[in-house]
Amino acid sequence: MDQHRRSSLALIAATLASPWVAAQGDWPAKPIRIVVPFGAGGVADLTARAVGQHLGDQLKQSVVIDNRPGAGGVTAGSLVAQAEPDGYTLLLMSNGTAVSEGLFRKLPFQAQKDFAPISLLGTFDIALVVADNSKFRSLADLLAYAKANPGKLNLATVAIGSTQNLSAELFKSTAGVDAQVVPFNGTPAVVTALRGGEVDAAVEILAPIKSQITGKALRALVTFGENRATGIGDVPTAAETGGALAKFHVASWNALAAPARTPQHVVQRLNRELQKALGSAELKKKLADLNVDARWSTPEDLGNLLASETKRWSDVIERAKIPRQ
Repeated sequence: MDQHRRSSLALIAATLASPWVAAQGDWPAKPIRIVVPFGAGGVADLTARAVGQHLGDQLKQSVVIDNRPGAGGVTAGSLVAQAEPDGYTLLLMSNGTAVSEGLFRKLPFQAQKDFAPISLLGTFDIALVVADNSKFRSLADLLAYAKANPGKLNLATVAIGSTQNLSAELFKSTAGVDAQVVPFNGTPAVVTALRGGEVDAAVEILAPIKSQITGKALRALVTFGENRATGIGDVPTAAETGGALAKFHVASWNALAAPARTPQHVVQRLNRELQKALGSAELKKKLADLNVDARWSTPEDLGNLLASETKRWSDVIERAKIPRQ
């Protein structure tokens, strides 16, 4: 090939590549949408809004929250999995994303293949609670009763297949007790049943029942996280009980992901911006007020978390004989 032809081809290649190069420098050039698989006003929604505001301020672009609740997160997941992989449509991923793999017979996406992990956003505690006038003063009391009375202890949770429901199933199998997990339509129904003496205890995310605990209507026996929760008094973790529960840790989590094939420079830029945002005292305080512990991660660590959580909850669903939907 002569020198003239080589020069011409190089010029053509540079011309064709220039829009892509420009696009790299231009991102973000328009508003970014975070699709949230939950309704407005919940912990996940408020987390997305708090993070989105900081992210938008840093990127000098607005971040819009698009609530798409229902179908166990499948609606939101499908929308993002099929979106243009350009960094402008993101998914608020949660442990519910991992649960869906084992809960549904067929999904329109595969979470580990169809999403590009960006970063963890935060974790939030799950608690085992009783009515304030309950005869159970500690987890040891509750476990002793359950072992002496197989099948008689009732643990309330929200809907079958929810994080709370599966956490209760994992708790009873890990502790080695025969207890009944009783699902209700929502947190208010769980609290009413608990306070009315219809059930013995409940497993619930701490945030929506925190006011009931501080108001002395409910009492937390333990939390399921690695560290003690703040703002509810001196409540131990389940792991502090020792024995079969010595390594028992369960927490709900939220994260951010993009469609697979999103350019790496966009994923890495978002990851860096989230590291900065989640490290700020202001955002940490906002999330702490929601009982969310701000947590940043690398995309690789988030991918590993999704894989391990998918296996964990699939095993729980199988052991509990929860029928696939």
